[in-house]
Amino acid sequence: MASGLTQDTDPAEVGLDPARLARLDRRLARWVDDGQLPGFLVTVSRRGRLAHVGRAGSRNVEEGLPVEEDTRWRIFSMTKPVTSVAAMMLYEEGLLELTDPITKWLPEFADTRVYVAGSAQKPVTQPQMQPIRVAHLLTHTSGLTYGFHHAHPVDAVYRAMGHEWGTPPGADSAEVCRQWASAPLVFQPGTEWNYGVSTDVLGRLVEVVSGQPLDVFFEERIFRPLGMTDTSFGLREDDDVASLARLYAAVPGQPGGAATGFAPLDTMGAAAHSTPTFLSGGGGLVGTAADYVRFAEMLRRGGSFDGGRLLGPRTLAHMVRNHLPGGADLETFGRPLFAETPLRGVGFGLGFSMVIDPVRYGGVASVGDYSWGGAASTAFYVDPVEDVVVTFFTQLLPSSTLPIRAHLRALVNQAIVA
Repeated sequence: MASGLTQDTDPAEVGLDPARLARLDRRLARWVDDGQLPGFLVTVSRRGRLAHVGRAGSRNVEEGLPVEEDTRWRIFSMTKPVTSVAAMMLYEEGLLELTDPITKWLPEFADTRVYVAGSAQKPVTQPQMQPIRVAHLLTHTSGLTYGFHHAHPVDAVYRAMGHEWGTPPGADSAEVCRQWASAPLVFQPGTEWNYGVSTDVLGRLVEVVSGQPLDVFFEERIFRPLGMTDTSFGLREDDDVASLARLYAAVPGQPGGAATGFAPLDTMGAAAHSTPTFLSGGGGLVGTAADYVRFAEMLRRGGSFDGGRLLGPRTLAHMVRNHLPGGADLETFGRPLFAETPLRGVGFGLGFSMVIDPVRYGGVASVGDYSWGGAASTAFYVDPVEDVVVTFFTQLLPSSTLPIRAHLRALVNQAIVA
């Protein structure tokens, strides 16, 4: 695979029909033309060859700046797989076990109680039946939550502390973990799946276990070995702010109807203009498509890329296996709320979701196809059966605005002809 985003093969040479693949760009561009999407960049690789790069629209609509191949994107929760890989690197070094209680390094969670009943102001709680373990953070079965869910009294507890789409000003990773540890867990660790700040706590765990700030660990242990030169926690001092795509929020239409357009979300977007105090392992990175393609290719290749090996193949294979009890899917074991994936027919491993039942999932997909996405509608997936890696970048909140992820799989899969 060539460096940057240079297409390095004819699609037909890797079993992709170019005419059918063109449908992908046309469908995505229709959302741009209809004023529902500011702009996008999409990549399709097969058998380790970059076979397609498509882009259209603007990274900043108001200033007329087009999407470029070196545009930087807030990847939000696509940070989570990076943090999960970091934790598993420490596992491979014998520095932690998946069954270890996190109180071994984060003692503040020893006294965290579990919600049973009551309101956010007066919750009724009980002690933990078992401690939060490293594996619970990786699988989102810890009982931690997100303030922006608006689905449970504990979500409101988080919001009251200043945790919704951000964290309290000046609080670093150690402080935010202390704050989350002071709130009740939504359920007993290991008993349910709930999308939440688990990976942020995992990022703090990586810091304590490794003895390095998360940005330093990422740079030295992940980005540099993979050649990811343009990914960081917020923009660096010498980065051009104009290279960062503007963040937009969908403008709601009629109740229950589709969004009618989008508007700038500059207050939230400005948080990525510099290195934040809180290095969010769950959602803090900005970077280029070329960088994330390299990360995704490392996953596809079993833990190494371009001479940089981060993980052993067996470790990577374990991460992308469904870890939900009894082989359950997220709809059965999880809570019916926002997540960066459909819930039917989808399992969850150590940092990734994966298709376990394509029929129940509701679209053409391979068993074992694994993925994740970000709040601003970014997404990636790796299909180990068809040997395909797909990445998609835009900056539109929330990620549920358009059915982008379903269309990606449908339009890429229909182009595979050999």
